[in-house]
Amino acid sequence: MKAIWTILLLVISNVLMTFAWYGNLKLQEMKVSTDWPLILVILASWGVAFFEYCVMIPANRIGSDITGGPFNLVQLKVIQECISLAVFSLILAFCFKTQSLHWNHLVSFIFLVIAVFFAFLK
Repeated sequence: MKAIWTILLLVISNVLMTFAWYGNLKLQEMKVSTDWPLILVILASWGVAFFEYCVMIPANRIGSDITGGPFNLVQLKVIQECISLAVFSLILAFCFKTQSLHWNHLVSFIFLVIAVFFAFLK
């Protein structure tokens, strides 16, 4: 059950972080933040990132074998990176329609999934 909670929280965390990092570009594209000074854009992103941390820290504490979870730190990091790419790809597809994934991006994602396999290999 800890593994499921960890992965669910990591997904939520990565959705928030993707919006913290790239949401400002979407707001710019939508002409919402074109007149915002850079410091306001940074503060808005930090505001979103705060909530990301409120989810990421519990995910790592629940999932880490240091605190009784099922994953070691390397496994947690590899899981997080794969979730990050999956979330990013979905947000890219639905929110940034002028951007697209190409075959080389997909190949790189496949290699990351292979990395997960090797990270969990005993």
